[in-house]
Amino acid sequence: MKTMTKLIGTAAILIGSATSALAAAGIREDNSGIVVWVFLGFCALIVVAQLLPAIMLMFGMVKGLAANPEKAVEPTR
Repeated sequence: MKTMTKLIGTAAILIGSATSALAAAGIREDNSGIVVWVFLGFCALIVVAQLLPAIMLMFGMVKGLAANPEKAVEPTR
């Protein structure tokens, strides 16, 4: 039993001390200025502007398929 306790204690110490070795070495800095963020925002605006008509078209098609078909009207003579 003492051997198992020593083994568990040793494993806990080794595993507990290994967590700090997995940490990142430094802070990543990409120097993105306001111009980059404006450009990315403009790109996102273009994507959203393209998605809105597509979503409206899809809803229109689903609504058309789900609607009751109108009865055919026979022409009068």
